[in-house]
Amino acid sequence: MITVRASIVTALAYAAEEVRCCLGRQATGRGDVAEDVDGERESGRAVLGRTLKFLREKAGKSLGQLADDTGYDKSYLSRLESGDRLSKVTVMEDLDGYYGAGDLLVRHWRAARLDAFKDQYKEYMGLEATARIMWLFSPGIPGLLQTEEFARGVLSGAQTTADGDEVVEEQVAARLGRQYLLRQKPEPEVRIVMDEFALRRPAARGKAWRDQLLHLETAALWPNVTLQVLPFSAGAHHHMTGSLTLLWQRDGSAVAYKEGNGCSRLIEDPDEVLRQRLSYDRLRDLAQSPSDSRTFIRDVVEEHRS
Repeated sequence: MITVRASIVTALAYAAEEVRCCLGRQATGRGDVAEDVDGERESGRAVLGRTLKFLREKAGKSLGQLADDTGYDKSYLSRLESGDRLSKVTVMEDLDGYYGAGDLLVRHWRAARLDAFKDQYKEYMGLEATARIMWLFSPGIPGLLQTEEFARGVLSGAQTTADGDEVVEEQVAARLGRQYLLRQKPEPEVRIVMDEFALRRPAARGKAWRDQLLHLETAALWPNVTLQVLPFSAGAHHHMTGSLTLLWQRDGSAVAYKEGNGCSRLIEDPDEVLRQRLSYDRLRDLAQSPSDSRTFIRDVVEEHRS
């Protein structure tokens, strides 16, 4: 936690309110807070950086002073303000608390994180952010339940460029940011069917895999999450090559999203969404019950320990 001097709390609160007025933006239901600048749409990351700089300057702080107060590296804070780096959501939570800004920075961060995803994925991300019910099948560990180290290992394999490490870190931050959805209020109801394959291909590092398994065991107990394992004994099935997600909004509208073999598709046609729901139901019928799935995961944890 960041300790803030009592003498500047009031000034920072006024600054936070002023930035809301000066920037003149209201977040939409999909968390989109970007605006048009000189006829071109400004990226969410640029909006976030400008907001960070505005709050700091209104508080009368230099980057060095902010670094001293918060414990974050000065160069790191500078890159956040310039839009060159995407932080984890916890950094924005800390700075919101520091400036007394409510959830202003977190809201801007939700839009900025979309910059780390391909355009074809962004529409789905917007729908995921407002969904009240989520059903997901994944042949691997789903991103919503990945630990930081496991996600870093998964995402590192595809990066071969000189700036690969930085790209990976931004993708890790964006992926972990999706997990913020599971604890927002009201919490979405989430059902995840995960192939046994996901539990049989460990991370390269033993500790990362052990922590990932323990996280799955914990997540299976969350009140808004139902986790089921589809065992090998269920045999071949119709979603072995990709994932399927079904989302329901507050108004009852639904979409399906499929990924696999390097392709992705957002499905909005009601008849096709219904067919995808029925295919999900068949998978769920083949999966172990939630209680048996928890036992299965615990057994895998014990196997790993031994």
